[in-house]
Amino acid sequence: MELWLVRHGETEWSRDHKHTSVTDLPLTENGVAVAKQLAQRLHGQEFDLVLTSPRERARRTAELAGFGDAELDEDLVEWGYGDYEGITTAEIRETVPGWTVWTHGSPGGESAEDVGERLDRVIARVRRHDGRALVFGHGHALRALAARWIDQPVAEGRYFRLDTATVCTLGYERETPVLLRWNS
Repeated sequence: MELWLVRHGETEWSRDHKHTSVTDLPLTENGVAVAKQLAQRLHGQEFDLVLTSPRERARRTAELAGFGDAELDEDLVEWGYGDYEGITTAEIRETVPGWTVWTHGSPGGESAEDVGERLDRVIARVRRHDGRALVFGHGHALRALAARWIDQPVAEGRYFRLDTATVCTLGYERETPVLLRWNS
């Protein structure tokens, strides 16, 4: 049993390091081009379950990668940034020194516990299938999902850098959940 993760292609805000959760942005031209390349990387792989965040950037990446029939799953949306939507970490740190979503949260946004609960539902859903699963999602949420996969708190996702339009694989070594491939 494996869970493959794909982060959406580049958007204007991801390129500019702006936190993007509920704002539904399209892919940039570069994001489209790289998402199309994912089709070659995923070609020939069989998946028993394919899920995507309902946000346009994830759905479009799934479509361009050859998985336009991916099932929408609200639990795969990005971490809700609340008042920090559309601004950069550098801008936030002007008033909150040392801020990270992993350690400080976001006023008006989701807590790490909220994010963990919904990603635990994704993991439970995936583990009910015997074969391979593929999900298309977002940077912080997929990093948090990886942390939860290996039975760690959401905050441990801070150790898993995740670039746009990359592929990761989670699986098992015997009965222990592990990261098999990351940010490739």
